[in-house]
Amino acid sequence: MSRMKNFIKKETVLSIAILLAVISAFLVLPDRQYLDYIDFRTLGILFSLMAVVAGLRQLGLFDWFAGRLLQRVRGIGAIATVLILLCFFSSMLITNDVSLITFVPFTIVLAHKMPTIITENWLLRIVVMQTIAANLGSMLTPIGNPQNLYLYGKTEMSVADFIKLMLPYTVVALVLLLGWISVCAWKDRRQTVVDTDDRRENQSNKLNAVKNNTECEQRMEYDIQNVQLNWKLTGYLMLFIFSLLVVARIVPYGILVGAVLFYIMLCDRKILGEVDYSLLATFVALFIFIGNMGRIGIFHDWLQHIITGREEITSVLASQVMSNVPAAILLSGFTENIQALIIGTNLGGLGTLIASMASLISFKYIAKENATLRGRYFLSFTIANVVFLVVMLMFNLR
Repeated sequence: MSRMKNFIKKETVLSIAILLAVISAFLVLPDRQYLDYIDFRTLGILFSLMAVVAGLRQLGLFDWFAGRLLQRVRGIGAIATVLILLCFFSSMLITNDVSLITFVPFTIVLAHKMPTIITENWLLRIVVMQTIAANLGSMLTPIGNPQNLYLYGKTEMSVADFIKLMLPYTVVALVLLLGWISVCAWKDRRQTVVDTDDRRENQSNKLNAVKNNTECEQRMEYDIQNVQLNWKLTGYLMLFIFSLLVVARIVPYGILVGAVLFYIMLCDRKILGEVDYSLLATFVALFIFIGNMGRIGIFHDWLQHIITGREEITSVLASQVMSNVPAAILLSGFTENIQALIIGTNLGGLGTLIASMASLISFKYIAKENATLRGRYFLSFTIANVVFLVVMLMFNLR
């Protein structure tokens, strides 16, 4: 029983999705059509991207890149800008959750190097904005987050069309982020952290702060200077390019899945443990639930009537209580206006702490760093997210 409670607590969204799937199975008994519910293309691409990005992250590529950028800046304002924009732009290619897993611990390490009087406020402000930046930057591309990949697969859009759809919102988001940086970091703009030489001397001590975070135990290194472009890194980069070709519908997804599995089993089996299987299982459970509900005429017609013409605001509101990935999967079964769902679920990632499950990653890191900061972080996060969401919705309703 205790194991069950722990599982439900740890995997709340998955648990709810499984419960819904099981209940729906009593209403529509399992048959051959169940297989038709499941979008194997989305699952295959998502699995491949998670595995490839996990491999690149383990090799230290993202940390090396961030370290090189940060070596060129000194002031706190400049450092804040780099850290936030790293999350914004990197999330477009490596997803919002991986961006936060990589760069929030990096931020915590830097916070330890600052004068105590500004550490807590600086850390909270930056991590809140990193989270918002990752959620907003990821909306530009089909591979930026799971719901984009799924919804993109249900349309006939090209990658260029998808980017064109989300580009105006991404530009507005970038302007808002830069405006926040210019206002909130202005008073600390000339304050510097320790010199680069000191950073290198204290590097081993500061790395311990990162390694205490369980999600960061996969060789997170603060100042990697010697990332070797060896055959393993080359292999993962080639697979990543291959993934982009599959997303663009140039190459069949089955070939990608086979290539990724073959490479990992041959060269790097431990990466299989880095894949988020709970997310994949959540997709499957929701596919079953939505497929069954779609076969119940009364329910289908009722929900379709509610959603039609209100796809964007409905998906924004639904995301606040169930997060944007389940909202995208659920609502996509009852409307043909997928483009509106793409906009709505991406904007819906702002708002509550669970609106985007990636946001919970940052919250967990802050809680582990200093449990007393959880309340302040939650308040700052909520206020900032509501402000950004209102502004983005105002732009959307212009």
